[in-house]
Amino acid sequence: MQTRISHRKTPVTLLAFSIGLALHFNAQAQETPAPATPPAATDPVTDLDRVEVVASFRASLEKALEDKRYSAEQIDAVVAEDIGKFPDLNLAESLQRIPGVAIDRDAGEGRSITVRGLGQDFTRVRINGLEALATTGGTDSSGGANRGRGFDFNVFASELFSKLTVRKTQSAQVDEGSLGATVDLRAARPFDYEGFTATVTSKMGYNELSEQWDPRFSTLISNTWADGRFGALVSASYSERHLYEEGYSAVRWDNGPATNGFCSPVGFTPQNNTNNSGRGTTALNCSTGNPRPANTPSNNDAYRLASAATTFHPRLPRYGRLTHDQERLGVTASLQFKPTDRTLLSFDALYSKLDATRQEDFLETISFSRSNAQGGKYETHVLQAEVNDRGNLVYGVFDNVDVRSESRFDELTTEFAQYSLSLEQDITDRLKLNAMVGTSKSEFTNPVQTTVTFDIQNLDGYSWDYRGNDRLPVITYGNLDVNNPNSWRWISSPAANTTGSEIRIRPQGVDNTFDTGKLDLDFLINETFTLRGGLSYKKFDMDTWEFRRSSETSVPALPTGTTLADVATSIRGFGRGLNGASPASWVIPDLDAIATLFNIYCNCNTGVPGGDFTLTSITNGNARGNNRQIEEEDLGAYLQLDFNADLAGRPLRGNVGVRYATTDIEASGYTSAGGGTLVTVTNDYKDWLPSLNLAWDVTDDLVLRFGAAKVMARPQLGNLSPGAGVTTTGTPNIRVGNPYLDPFRATTYDFSAEWYFAEESLLSVALFYKDIETYIQELRENIPYNQTGLPLEWVPPSFWEVEFDVRTPINTPGGPLKGFEVSYQQPFSFLPGVFKDFGAILNYTYVKSDIDYAVPGTFPVTYIADDLVNLSPKSYNATLYYDNNKFSARVSTSFRDDYLQRVPGQNNNDVEGKRSAYSVDLSVSYKLDDNFSLTFEGTNLTDEFNDQYVDSVGDRASVYHHTGRQYYVGFRFTF
Repeated sequence: MQTRISHRKTPVTLLAFSIGLALHFNAQAQETPAPATPPAATDPVTDLDRVEVVASFRASLEKALEDKRYSAEQIDAVVAEDIGKFPDLNLAESLQRIPGVAIDRDAGEGRSITVRGLGQDFTRVRINGLEALATTGGTDSSGGANRGRGFDFNVFASELFSKLTVRKTQSAQVDEGSLGATVDLRAARPFDYEGFTATVTSKMGYNELSEQWDPRFSTLISNTWADGRFGALVSASYSERHLYEEGYSAVRWDNGPATNGFCSPVGFTPQNNTNNSGRGTTALNCSTGNPRPANTPSNNDAYRLASAATTFHPRLPRYGRLTHDQERLGVTASLQFKPTDRTLLSFDALYSKLDATRQEDFLETISFSRSNAQGGKYETHVLQAEVNDRGNLVYGVFDNVDVRSESRFDELTTEFAQYSLSLEQDITDRLKLNAMVGTSKSEFTNPVQTTVTFDIQNLDGYSWDYRGNDRLPVITYGNLDVNNPNSWRWISSPAANTTGSEIRIRPQGVDNTFDTGKLDLDFLINETFTLRGGLSYKKFDMDTWEFRRSSETSVPALPTGTTLADVATSIRGFGRGLNGASPASWVIPDLDAIATLFNIYCNCNTGVPGGDFTLTSITNGNARGNNRQIEEEDLGAYLQLDFNADLAGRPLRGNVGVRYATTDIEASGYTSAGGGTLVTVTNDYKDWLPSLNLAWDVTDDLVLRFGAAKVMARPQLGNLSPGAGVTTTGTPNIRVGNPYLDPFRATTYDFSAEWYFAEESLLSVALFYKDIETYIQELRENIPYNQTGLPLEWVPPSFWEVEFDVRTPINTPGGPLKGFEVSYQQPFSFLPGVFKDFGAILNYTYVKSDIDYAVPGTFPVTYIADDLVNLSPKSYNATLYYDNNKFSARVSTSFRDDYLQRVPGQNNNDVEGKRSAYSVDLSVSYKLDDNFSLTFEGTNLTDEFNDQYVDSVGDRASVYHHTGRQYYVGFRFTF
């Protein structure tokens, strides 16, 4: 491990210097009275503004519109409509109301955002002015544990915040690190309110699929004393969620060439089928454990169809229920002190804890994802087959199929804490100082991740049928009674070339820490120009870990006298909303009973065959890759000139500046040499980031904006590890990170026209273009080991000239991204009678990109052009509301077009992606008096399915799950 001594100023040093400077000039100010009428100062809306109390949804829209109109940059905002009351139950779902913002959900709740086609890796999030990162765990299909730079918004309750701001153009004074946008989350402070303020909100939620009721509670108390010189505020939120996620999944699709295909019928010799040795007496035979089908033309035809290289089949076709239980606690505290009219000190604290458990129960078939060495496709007899015009095996009947009941249980906890101290000091009438120091830490732990399976081998008469519904196939299990424990097996000693039951134990976690210090000075040159400059220092640390058993396929036998029924339970009531395609129940492992019976959490070898439950990390090749660390030190400096002038007799405001950023990285990971060898690599890069923002009030109602900037986003954390995994069993492969990656870099141009044609109204069009000059993608090549540059001693000499499947992230040329947004917002106050209290908010976004992706296995590298990952070409939001200050109601819809999740795809599919989603939400409130209101909310009223697919032509369903409609009823009381 390398040791580095830093001579940079720490955040504490910066703040100490700032406070000392402030005290010095305060003393001077007391001796020299300030002029009675100081010169007017320009203060563009680039700092977090004072949040005014607004008491209705319509008033919150007006405040957000005001922020947008008078900003020098291109921004959009969402403001709480009342004290501690955000428009949506989830922060991500509030953000999706903003033009250009789309969200991705996990367990039915918004988790991450995409801004103008750029996903969470390209968006920075600041909480109370400080960059932060909050991560949690998710289902495998939603990305699993977050080990990247993306921010998980589901960690926080929306009630903790009073304002969200999305900055779509860059200025020099805003922290670097974003290609898409910078999102500011603003918690309430005591000086936002006058005197004593308190509110209590209580709700009960009901989920239609799980049929369970859940509480949700929040409160806020704030007060000021000493003639408004001192204030304190505390807020808290608590909620629970108990829901089911049900549906079908396939864990990708694979094709069936004869070299990796199904068992051939008697008398039919498939071409190139040379891998059946050991399966019978000759290479032509399949498994001798089951009678093979007769040599009939239909069997031969079915085999040919199923084994054709152009035919794709699901790898693990399965029905599944995921049971999610969550508890979320959030607390904020703020102290503000104003000793003089020139000085403001603020201390802010934020704490959030998300506790969750998730149980995943699947009824699945494992044969179709296995090679012959594991008793998979080579043992499977194809009796009937039908392939559609997209190459999908949409109907099949099979013998010799291995079926599995799998249960996985996760305990997941995310604790986030942030503390910050800020100083705002008017040194003179022209010179202002702002300083801030703070730290935040996100600790995600998954201490329990356990999977246990029951198995059936060589089942006959198994079938699937996609012909009636290509998202929800009808699956039958021959003569297997999936509800009878006696039909299942606990297989502790599988026969040769077959698989048995499994016990997987994989605890893991991710820690992220940000330490930040900032110092800014604003100097008012005259009424037209203000010069700004500042320094910032950030230190970011990420540490991720994982442990596993050395052999997850080794399990002890059931003790004498113990039957499978003793360690089994059942899933019940499955399949609501699945159109009767699935069984309503099936037997599943009883995880608690199995854990107790075998003492699986002892982290020891119990001494019985298959009972080694010792967990290892660095020395375990399967866990090693998730044990890594990243340390980043970022130093930023900027100089920016703000102006407020006239152009052609009309007001022109804006800023021009440059930001200089240095990044020093120390990345550590483990290689497979010697059972795990630590490798630490350092890298650094520097960026000059000029920017320009113009806002011209062409008329009193029309604002034209232009922005241009150089921007950068640092590489994904998972790609920076210098660790390398070298495997010589099976297909020789190498998986290695790349700490020498350059960041994503782009040049951006933005233009918008905003017409404020009536009070509280807006019609706008925004055009944007991003020239992404540097992108990052995984490169896949087949290279002889002795040409990889890795040490020869890592593999036996017999492998030095063998070709390895090498995968590593590289910088690629990127490509252009362009699009437009259209927004309309208006209260219908021009209408007569009751209609005047209606209003509408509409926005539409179109984005297109042409990113160059390296084609796997090509050398020299060739490229194909496709959309950016996470980019939805079309998205829109629409809200119709009614608000007369006593009764308020609104219905909101959101649509997100198809988008890609991986390019190229896996298993010979060109892409992996997610199909479009359309959701409808409803909110109603009624004020009984000035203090008491009744509320009702409904979310996901269309019960939208999470529809994931593989292949742009095949459109093969890989995940098709839903979580049901959610309702909340409650009250709100304000003191």
